Amino acid sequence: MAEMDPGTLITIITIIIAGVGMVVGAITPAIVEGKAVEKALESIARQPDSAGDIRTTLLIAMALLESTAIYVLLVVLILLFANPLLDRFF
Repeated sequence: MAEMDPGTLITIITIIIAGVGMVVGAITPAIVEGKAVEKALESIARQPDSAGDIRTTLLIAMALLESTAIYVLLVVLILLFANPLLDRFF
């Protein structure tokens, strides 16, 4: 690695970080969305009369949670295809 070109090293590190970012950025929202659905279903089971309000709140919360995963995807795609680090340092 000592003989590797610095641009190549930054590219390799960026690809590794992008892969880890996608894994964490996909797993974390999925777990949180599952917990949100679980709590919503428990609430609907306890209070069937307020199912419409709970469902509306759940859909808004799910959209906000999913936007986190979309932002991670956006950052990873920028790192992979339009890497600003290569332009800045080389």
